[in-house]
Amino acid sequence: MSIQTLIETKVKEGFSTLYNIEIPSVEFQATRKDFEGDITVVVFPLLRYKKGNPVQIGEDLGKYLVENVTEITNYNVVKGFLNLVIDDTFYTNFFNKISANSSYGFISPSADDSSRMVEYSSPNTNKPLHLGHVRNVLLGYSVAEILKASGKKVYKTQIINDRGIHICKSMLAWQKFAPNGSDGKKENPSNTGLKGDKLVGNYYVKFDQEYKKEIATLMASGVSEDDAKKQAPLFLEAQAMLRKWEAGDEQVVTLWKEMNSWVYKGFDVTYKNIGVDFDTLYYESNTYLLGKDVVEQGLESGVFFKKEDGSVWCDLSEDGLDEKLVLRSDGTSVYMTQDIGTAIQRAKDMPDVGGMVYTVGNEQDYHFKVLFLILKKLGYSWAEQLHHLSYGMVDLPSGKMKSREGTVVDADDLMDEMTDTARTISQELGKLEGYSDIEKEELYRVIGLGALKYFILKVDPKKRILFDPKASVDFQGNTGPFIQYTYARIQSILRKATFDYSKPVSIDLHAKEKELIKQLELYPEVIQQAAKNYSPAVIANYTYELVKEFNSFYQNVHILGEENQDKKVFRVQLSKKVADTIKSAFALLGIEVPERM
Repeated sequence: MSIQTLIETKVKEGFSTLYNIEIPSVEFQATRKDFEGDITVVVFPLLRYKKGNPVQIGEDLGKYLVENVTEITNYNVVKGFLNLVIDDTFYTNFFNKISANSSYGFISPSADDSSRMVEYSSPNTNKPLHLGHVRNVLLGYSVAEILKASGKKVYKTQIINDRGIHICKSMLAWQKFAPNGSDGKKENPSNTGLKGDKLVGNYYVKFDQEYKKEIATLMASGVSEDDAKKQAPLFLEAQAMLRKWEAGDEQVVTLWKEMNSWVYKGFDVTYKNIGVDFDTLYYESNTYLLGKDVVEQGLESGVFFKKEDGSVWCDLSEDGLDEKLVLRSDGTSVYMTQDIGTAIQRAKDMPDVGGMVYTVGNEQDYHFKVLFLILKKLGYSWAEQLHHLSYGMVDLPSGKMKSREGTVVDADDLMDEMTDTARTISQELGKLEGYSDIEKEELYRVIGLGALKYFILKVDPKKRILFDPKASVDFQGNTGPFIQYTYARIQSILRKATFDYSKPVSIDLHAKEKELIKQLELYPEVIQQAAKNYSPAVIANYTYELVKEFNSFYQNVHILGEENQDKKVFRVQLSKKVADTIKSAFALLGIEVPERM
């Protein structure tokens, strides 16, 4: 039991004993550095249950806790804050316990062990993954790992958007404009050496370029812009190709399968390089007709209603939203229909799933409000556990990205740039003596990717990010490389510790040791908090605080230079546990840590 859990139990007990009042929860915070204490009970929220002077209530509770909790040796009250002093032996005993337990905090016990499905990435097969996808996959993967660490079974999935007019645009442009390669065949990944997703993406851009030329020609002949967009021959051909695909035209379907296969291979390379994976895959070409049967059931149960033109709607006005179309008058479905059907299909495919997390940008906030509400109205119990992991855009100093204009930041190019940036900065620092060229390149990759991932994940998902590659690779401040460097520093200490430090020892704690142990004690609760809030930023910023505390400890006490053998052993043990926690926390963010830097 953590000290916070113990104190919360005793504060509730004390409130009941002193005032005959039951309270549901207790709010804590770290004690401010300028006051004596290790953990602080915030008294102000308790005033809603017990009216009175917060200082007097704090005094009553402080006295009760000192008398009834052996670990609490003293207290002081500052306004509405009850600062509690914890006996050093609690922290010594606690540390000796977790030092012997190699997995402490790394799989955190959870009251709710139901499974979750986490969806992320969900790309279109007409272009390579870009910077926006990078934030998506890093968030989704990290949240999945955090949920696992919190005690839940997790399924990672994506739905690949492999059909529609945008896919046909790439296909048509390749058919019309692709030159022959050296083998006499139209250019493809084999005869060009290009990744398949990049090659197909080039033709999506090519379609837009040629389409704009046709629009300009039509407008020059007096056609309005709106009409020109609809009448452009290329656009009409793309629409015709989509109709053929939907009708199962053999030639179109064969081309569609071939070009999509190029893209899937390209995606696989990118996913491997960025370090994310999936347990299951769904394809829009298989799911786009799902949901129609649900609409019929919803009509019968009164969840949906039909208008005079035959279209089907869901009235959400009583819930503060509006009417939502779920089936067009011609009987064709909309995205909402498909998403309803896909969610239900997933629940059938994995019946133990207790909820789903959708990692999708914040421009779709309203869509998911409607989706979740409709699923609840349809009576699915798991709909209570649906979460939209909404996130803000990633901007660059150069401005907004547009796929069709070819102004996106390609994910592969971004990772290469991060490695190059790490290489340049590392060489400037000149700390890589004795490394082989292969070791150096691997280190640049680990630092560059770590910098990218940490820069993105340390920010609350809902906030927009302005990404600065060079700033992210800074070896000082709240950055991935700063934390990786601290981990490597500890590994250096452990390599030099040639004595046996495996057995527990008992010492009088230095203030810096106590602060570091207090940080370690928070780790299991931090995992639960990150899981509850679906926020890797909670893990990232905890790790930064832990590293800052370690560096303060490192600068203020001797470790290997300590003359007292028990203190030396303890400090090496403490350093190792910090390193283990850094490695565990960074793994939850999908970040590797180097043994040397």
